[in-house]
Amino acid sequence: MKTALIPIVERYKQDPESVYNTWFIGSDERLKAFRSIRRGVAVVVDDIKHGRFPNDFKGSSLEFVLSCISEQKQVFEGAAHPFYWKPKLRIPDIYENEGNKQAFGEFLYACLGTAEARNIEREILRLAARGIKGLGPSVGNILYFLHPTLFPPFNTAMVNGFNTLFQTKMKLGSWESYLAMRETIIEANAALGVLSKDLGAFYGLLFEVGVGRVSPDMDGHDNLVVEREKLEAVRRKRHAQVEKDIAEERVHTKVQAQLSKVGRALGYDVFVARNDRHAMHNGSPLGYRCLEHLPNLSLSPEVHATAELIDVLWLYRGEPRIACAFEVEKSTSIYSGILRLTDMALSLPGREDHLYLVAPAVREKEIIEQLKRPMFQRPDDFSLGYILFEDLEQHFDSLCKLGEDHRILEKLACRCCA
Repeated sequence: MKTALIPIVERYKQDPESVYNTWFIGSDERLKAFRSIRRGVAVVVDDIKHGRFPNDFKGSSLEFVLSCISEQKQVFEGAAHPFYWKPKLRIPDIYENEGNKQAFGEFLYACLGTAEARNIEREILRLAARGIKGLGPSVGNILYFLHPTLFPPFNTAMVNGFNTLFQTKMKLGSWESYLAMRETIIEANAALGVLSKDLGAFYGLLFEVGVGRVSPDMDGHDNLVVEREKLEAVRRKRHAQVEKDIAEERVHTKVQAQLSKVGRALGYDVFVARNDRHAMHNGSPLGYRCLEHLPNLSLSPEVHATAELIDVLWLYRGEPRIACAFEVEKSTSIYSGILRLTDMALSLPGREDHLYLVAPAVREKEIIEQLKRPMFQRPDDFSLGYILFEDLEQHFDSLCKLGEDHRILEKLACRCCA
């Protein structure tokens, strides 16, 4: 099987529009998502534990976790659907049944607290034994973002790709199938030795085969060859998605460049997110004329690593002290951006009021809804504001020429109260 997989994997890795290149190694948002989703799962556990978890998916902390996962490009599109509350079917039965709700919370709590595969497998079997109606291995999508080297994601495309590659008949809603697939994936991935230990890389291959974009054609049999018309349709769809992603990245980079230039004009040192330093805007990398490294802010290593991924930071000249922090959210999760700012703000001494989301006007309603959530209403600790792309663009030159310090931003920024 290893020999048969090698040419498929090579095609997968060499295709510039493959999931491997556009999502696994080509997406900064994938890296940012891990901590945000882990933090979000902890909130779900806390809500269940303290009786705050609602009897519907909509508006729950679980919705925001699945929204973060669903935004990981097309590979996780629809990840939230299995968790939608279907009132006629009463599934998934974790909203109305208190025992099932607590069991789900205990499962997530246990998975957060261990990095041992056997322990997590035991928790999976315990959860599966409860037979919670409508709650199946789609939970694997959450497990992947908690333990990416131990558990793969799980969806229809992956199952289809797996069954095609390994000539099996695994079932979509079966925990037994999920665990059997996991064993095979780990074994095959180790035998290949050319993909990452992060199972997302192998999952991407299964996804590509499952949606018909990569044809296995391992033996030359007709039943393993995807129809040309279907394959071309999938390729056109992927190409359009790649072009859209590139356009969004350009806008994101432009806004980061504008914020950096304003910060320098106001006399601050500027730090651009570690994973964006080499992004180009008008022929120049974002990191040029910015700090090479984020200074020691007396943060824990984990929070320091999170701060390094915040899109733009302004620091007082020559001091390890933050003046302003900005998260640019063109199309990605508003929630995860707020979490990164919150993590940092709660770890810094003193009140922080100069934390901003920067987003297009079409997302203003979404921003307001998020900022009104009780967990982000912390007037004694910090205050989050937002700046619209359109306002930044309109007043960019004036900010650079007429501003004296960060207080000039308050003329643009909006804040909301619950």
